[in-house]
Amino acid sequence: MKKVSIKDVAKLSGVSISTVSRVLTGSAPVSKELMEKVIKAVQELGYSPSSIARSLRNGTTKTIGFILPDITNPFFAHIVRGAEDYLRKHGYTLIFGSSDQGKNEENHLLDVLLSKHIDGLLFTGSGDSNPKLLRKIEQGLKVVFLDRIIRGVNSSYVIVDNKKGINLLLDHLIENGHKSFLFVNGDKNTFSAKQRQIAFMERMKSGRYKHEHYFTGFSYEAGYNFASQFSDILEFDAILCGNDLIAFGVIDALEEKGIHVPEQISVTGFDDIPFSKHYKPALTTVRQPMYEMGQKASELLLLMIKEQLSTAEGIILNPELVVRESTRRSQI
Repeated sequence: MKKVSIKDVAKLSGVSISTVSRVLTGSAPVSKELMEKVIKAVQELGYSPSSIARSLRNGTTKTIGFILPDITNPFFAHIVRGAEDYLRKHGYTLIFGSSDQGKNEENHLLDVLLSKHIDGLLFTGSGDSNPKLLRKIEQGLKVVFLDRIIRGVNSSYVIVDNKKGINLLLDHLIENGHKSFLFVNGDKNTFSAKQRQIAFMERMKSGRYKHEHYFTGFSYEAGYNFASQFSDILEFDAILCGNDLIAFGVIDALEEKGIHVPEQISVTGFDDIPFSKHYKPALTTVRQPMYEMGQKASELLLLMIKEQLSTAEGIILNPELVVRESTRRSQI
């Protein structure tokens, strides 16, 4: 079926295209007679004007883009939900896409969103820099970074205090007699993984604790594969994991090896995604305020769009330790 155009409406109503446009936008006075003809033609044809074209005339589309690395990760899904709920209340629509941790796909999504004439962008990149995005920011694109601080640009961001989160976990484990730690971290190119590594290594500098650190990826598969292949796991009292998904994979691989959590080794996560409390054993982890992150980032972005934020602003939210069944008290 052929799409009805404004030209079709003009032809049926017997007026010019500019008259139809004036009726639909209210941009200029039109006689009652002509207005009735146009409205009748619109109804008969079922014409729906392009919201983008109409919005561009007003200088805004009321749409916000969101690029994230992995929508299947519940951590990002809850951030998106927080952003979407906040933006909807303020009359904005959220358009999001997942880059699958790939820089090329990330740039493709950026092009697609810009073609939609978005008013601003929420961005969680696959690495710590994106030259293409930086150029767009220099050209005036309004951007708020989430769970990342990107090198090379002074822009607003919302993150959680990753270092504090790792220290909360280590405090809990050390207080319960753990003396050796294996850290199975996430993607080495991400801001959060680097911050967690720094915090971990700073605590290990004293030389009092045996420790090893490895970067993997923020996925169940990464944790499962690592624990399946690592032969000296029982030399450690506890395994810290870069997120809950890694922890799930580690626990399953250990169980397949006949190693029981927490009886033989403690395992911790990071995020506190909803399934963590239902896992067997229920996961000790660090809770990130995911929903609030999405809300706060959206609030910052709308302030930028409305030119009510004169300088870049960074928001650092506090994590919270959640102790469950996957950690044990060791003999001190």
